[in-house]
Amino acid sequence: MESSLWLLLSLGASVLFLLLSRATKKSSKSGGHQLPPGPTPLPVVGNLFELGDKPHRSLARLAKLYSPVMTLRLGQVTTVFVSSPEMAGEILQKNDAVLSSRWIPEAVRVLAHSEASMVWLPPCQQWRNLRRICKTQLFTTQRLDSYQSLRSQKVQELMQYISDSTSKGLLVHVGRVAFSTTLNLISRTVFSVDLVDLYAESSQEFKQVVEGITEEAGRANLSDYFPLLAKLDLQGIRRRSTKYFKRLHDIFDEHIDRRLHRERDGTTARNDFLDELLEHQVQGDGTKFDRQALKSLFSDIFVAGSDTSSRTVEWAMAELLRNPRTMAKVREEIARVIGFARAVEEADIGSLPYLQATVKETLRLHPTVPLLLPRLAEATVELHGYEIPEGTRVLINVWAIGRDSSAWTEPEEFLPERFLNREVDFRGRDMELIPFGAGRRICPGLPLAYRMVHLMLASMLQRFEWRLPEGVEPRDLDMEEKFGLTLIMASPLKAMAIPAECC
Repeated sequence: MESSLWLLLSLGASVLFLLLSRATKKSSKSGGHQLPPGPTPLPVVGNLFELGDKPHRSLARLAKLYSPVMTLRLGQVTTVFVSSPEMAGEILQKNDAVLSSRWIPEAVRVLAHSEASMVWLPPCQQWRNLRRICKTQLFTTQRLDSYQSLRSQKVQELMQYISDSTSKGLLVHVGRVAFSTTLNLISRTVFSVDLVDLYAESSQEFKQVVEGITEEAGRANLSDYFPLLAKLDLQGIRRRSTKYFKRLHDIFDEHIDRRLHRERDGTTARNDFLDELLEHQVQGDGTKFDRQALKSLFSDIFVAGSDTSSRTVEWAMAELLRNPRTMAKVREEIARVIGFARAVEEADIGSLPYLQATVKETLRLHPTVPLLLPRLAEATVELHGYEIPEGTRVLINVWAIGRDSSAWTEPEEFLPERFLNREVDFRGRDMELIPFGAGRRICPGLPLAYRMVHLMLASMLQRFEWRLPEGVEPRDLDMEEKFGLTLIMASPLKAMAIPAECC
C-alpha cells in the first residue's frame, strides 16, 4: 500500500478530475441496504486513510472496534471486510456460489491477462476448463507422485548450493534460494527445462519480476477506488505492471515457439504440461486454449506457485531462528524419525507431526495472501443480518482470523504445539486456518505447495544447523512485513548454514 502522504498527494491531484456531486451520488448507490457497520467515511476519499501501509493490520484493529463483518467506503467503492472464522464461513461456505466472482484490480487488467486468467475469471466454462486441466494434469495425486523424483532432485540441488555457500562462509538468502528451487520445479514440469540457475543472478531477476507483479496488484491504486481515473494511471501502476507481465510473456512465447518449431521438425515430444496443452488446445465444448490463454495460465502458475511456497519457507525459517527451542524440537523429530543416513522423502512428511504443526503455525501467523483475493457479489446477499448489495467488493482478512483471540490462545505467539492435539487443517474445511482459501476458489496448487514446503523445510533442517548473522540475537530478528498481494519480509532473511555433525 502507498504511504498516507503519497496517497494524500495523489488524491489531491485526483480531485481535479472528479465532479464531487457525481462522486457523492455514486458513493450512495447502496443506500436502502442495511450494510455492516464501519467507520464514518470522509467526503470523496471515504475511509481510504484508515488503511495505512499495512491494511491487514489496520483492518484487524478496526474490526475489533466495529464488527468482524465491516463496511468501508474506499473512494467511490463500497467494500466489505470479514475478519472472523464464523464470517469467513458465511462467505466461503454458505454463500460461496454468489460470492465466487472476482473483483479485478487495474494492475492485472494488462495484456488481456484478466480475460483469460484462471485466477481472475468469474466462474464460467473457460474457468472450469482451466481448473479441470490443472487438477488433472498437474495436481492429482497420481500426477504429483510421478514427479516425485524431480522434486527430490531439485531439493538436492538446493542442498548442494547451501553446502557450497557454507564452504565459502557466505550467508544463505533463504527466500531467494527457496524461490529459485520452486521456480525450477515448476518450469521443469511445464517446459522440461530450468528457468534459472541457483548460482546466477538471473534467478534474482525473475524473482523481481514476480515480486513486481504481486506488489503492483496489492498497491493502493486510485484507479481502483475512483474508476473515472483508471485511464489516467496517475501512479503508473498499470504501466509498471504491463512491463512485468510483458517480461513473463516474452519468456513463455520463447518456449511455446521452440516447442511448436520442434513439432514441425518431427522431434519427439517431452510429454510435459506444455505438450498436454498443445495437444488438447480445443476442449470438448469448443473452448480453445489459444496463445493468450496459455500465457495467462502460465503466469498464474509461475507467479502463484513460486512466490507463495518460497514465502512460507522463508517465514518458517525466520520463526524457527527466532525460537531456537522450537528449531531444536523440529530437528530432533527429523533426526529421530529419518536420521541422517538418507535424504528426506515426501513419504516421510506424514511421520513428522511437529514439522507439520510448524508449517501450520507459520501459515496461521504469516498467510502469504493476507486478504485473500477480492470477491465480488453477483447478487444481494444476506450476511449475519446485514445486506451485501450486488456489486460490492468482499475481502477476507485471513491474517486477522489467524490472530483472533476467540479462536486461538496466545495468538501472537509462535507455538506449533497448539496443532499437535487439535484437528485443524488448511485445506478449506476449518475456517480458522484458510491461507489457501476455501470453496470453489480454493487454490488448486495446494497439493503441490504442501509437498514442496514440507520437503524443502525438512531437508534444510536435516542437513544443516542454522544461525543468524553474527551480532543478531533471535529476538532482534527483523520480522517487519511489506504488504502487497502477498506478504513478504521487509528485510529478506539471511542466515548461516552449518553442516549437521551427524551428516
